[in-house]
Amino acid sequence: ISAKYNDFPCVDYIGPNGSGHYLKMIHNGIEYGDMQIISESYYILKNLLKMSNVEISEIFNLWNKGELNSYLIEITRDIFLKKDDKGNYLIDFISDVAKNKGTGKWICKNALEIESPLSLITESVFFRYISSMKNERHFASKILIGSKNNFVCNNKDIFIEDLRRSLYFSKIISYAQGFYQLYIISKINKWNLNYINIAKIFRSGCIIRAKFLNKIIDAYKNNFKLKNLLLDKYFSEISCKYQNSLRNIVSTSILNGIPIP
Repeated sequence: ISAKYNDFPCVDYIGPNGSGHYLKMIHNGIEYGDMQIISESYYILKNLLKMSNVEISEIFNLWNKGELNSYLIEITRDIFLKKDDKGNYLIDFISDVAKNKGTGKWICKNALEIESPLSLITESVFFRYISSMKNERHFASKILIGSKNNFVCNNKDIFIEDLRRSLYFSKIISYAQGFYQLYIISKINKWNLNYINIAKIFRSGCIIRAKFLNKIIDAYKNNFKLKNLLLDKYFSEISCKYQNSLRNIVSTSILNGIPIP
């Protein structure tokens, strides 16, 4: 009855003493990170490049055919084309407010307790808190005047490719931080977690399912004692190759008043 990936059941015994519940918390934290960086990418395309919903959907569709192939990219692509009964794009009427159930807070709190760096996921949780402060943000916007957007794009294709690379690299960082926290807590509690099987069960039936989970599986197969995914050959090569794109996107966003925590 479980979800399956190529007939492989995406269910497994994780370990003793609540380790399965802990893994679910890590999953949700990675999910927070995924949704934050996807939202930032959309915001940049919409407000910096001034692209239409149809154009953005086409870009996400293209991204979903490559390294970024995942459930969240797929459904985000489709959301951009949803219309209400009057023919208006629904995305343009969704309030910029996101609530939370608490698992994001739990993972951040525990990261501090066990001294595990969790910067991307933690910022994603904080930004949810900021989003929920709608009235405060509206009031502050009348007093605190931000940077004006004077962005001129010399080559849209290059910029969009930089954005794609930034999104993929950020996604890798999010998963790397989540799996590193698993490594730390497993060592503390002597859970002896199997990271290959964990990555395998994430491939179907869960929100963070993504094509590149197979790369994570390969990384742990190559080195079962791998401490950090960024030290794997494939992920380190992506880091070296894509980091300048990430720097370009972050710096451009900051200079043009685009929030990109």
